[in-house]
Amino acid sequence: TRGRKFHVFVLSNCRWWAETQGPRLPNDTVPIGYNGAKPGPKVLAVYPGGPEAASMASPPAPTPPPEIPEQNCRYREVQYWDQRYRNAADSAPYEWFGDFSAFRALLEPELRPEDRILVLGCGNSALSYELFLGGFPDVTSVDYSSVVVAAMQTRYAHVPSLRWETMDVRALDFPSGSFDVVLEKGTLDALLAGERDPWNVSSEGVHTVDQVLSEVSRVLVHGGRFISLTSAAPHFRIRHYAQARYSWSLRHATYGSGFHFHLYIMRKGRELTVAQLAIGTQILSPPRPSIAPCFLQDSDHEDFLRAIQL
Repeated sequence: TRGRKFHVFVLSNCRWWAETQGPRLPNDTVPIGYNGAKPGPKVLAVYPGGPEAASMASPPAPTPPPEIPEQNCRYREVQYWDQRYRNAADSAPYEWFGDFSAFRALLEPELRPEDRILVLGCGNSALSYELFLGGFPDVTSVDYSSVVVAAMQTRYAHVPSLRWETMDVRALDFPSGSFDVVLEKGTLDALLAGERDPWNVSSEGVHTVDQVLSEVSRVLVHGGRFISLTSAAPHFRIRHYAQARYSWSLRHATYGSGFHFHLYIMRKGRELTVAQLAIGTQILSPPRPSIAPCFLQDSDHEDFLRAIQL
């Protein structure tokens, strides 16, 4: 069906739509050389000499912008992120899946001003600073790229209550019960970006997610909340979260217009439903037959990519 085709298309091409729907260049163009596939409007490059110069110019080489890796699996590598942040040292914050305003109405009811908040895989997002401005001052942010951590320490040196640490989210260097809230926005997506089939996550991918979630559960206090913002719909992500060993409940919401992103809220000390526990067992089941990605055909004229609101 059209709905399922689009969903699998997006997941199998997430590095393209997620990257290219971020900050825009002047005149809402994308970098010269972008080689993204349909759907989407025709890509036009801006030439200083105007239309005449553009008509005489050679066609751009079909190579992606330098910050986009050639292979999705590189999103899991700290070396990729170190180089990306070196290249973007003076750039504006980059927001995956929307800035604070996009999901604020869903997030704020889960937060209290006195909460100790941990942000996983912070990158150069302004989320931690926006939480501070929103009345939640006690924020610790971690990333395994020492390059971006140093940059964020410098950028927000005027806000001493914001702390920045170089740390692997699979092995957090915090005592158990250190935080009231743990937030992640796109971090798990990056760790799973190399998966070939979203229906059949590899044992390595399952183990990686379990490492992160086990650490999240450990550092949360009883009654603490884990909030995950992602492109992954429930049928791909709930099976990871719905494990009794994490000792939390699970709730799902969506945000965005035109294209929905997903927000999962887990509260430690509460129980999963019977239905959720049943879904959680799927992660241990024999894999389904591999499904080849379905791409939208040229006859589908809906401009899905431009409808994504970040």
